[in-house]
Amino acid sequence: MKEPASHNFQEFVSPTWGRLSFNEMFGRLLEYIRENHGQKYNLIIGTDSFLNSETLFVSAIIIHKIGHGGRYFYNKLHRRKMDNLRQRIFYEATMSIELASILMERLNDNGLKELPIEIHLDVGTNGNTKEIIKEVIGMVTGSGYAAVTKPDSFGASKVADRHSK
Repeated sequence: MKEPASHNFQEFVSPTWGRLSFNEMFGRLLEYIRENHGQKYNLIIGTDSFLNSETLFVSAIIIHKIGHGGRYFYNKLHRRKMDNLRQRIFYEATMSIELASILMERLNDNGLKELPIEIHLDVGTNGNTKEIIKEVIGMVTGSGYAAVTKPDSFGASKVADRHSK
């Protein structure tokens, strides 16, 4: 199986399985989904960023076994410093959409096109991001994914955030 064309998503880390290539991560994801046939799952993708001398973006993939926890994987990407919050939020959303698209294609190829995919956004109706929330949600829903915002967007605001510091 080919690695994704995007250089952003070639290596992932899993607290359960350690460092993995994209293909290894996807294989573990499939194994986990297929362990319990008939169980309901959600695929959640979220990206968060941390500003320092450069900007660190962390994208998380969470496979949530509804009612029974889940597993997650994350990827780190270093970019030039992005002081502009609006630019950073849109970059986070774009990364999540790109990752969702790659995963959706692979899931379709493996007979899992019905798996719900949510994009968790690090925006909310309070704070600095309230000005752009509608635009970012529109970007995600326009790409065909469910958009989840704070306080419910744990994929970005908790899981990805945990690995961005």
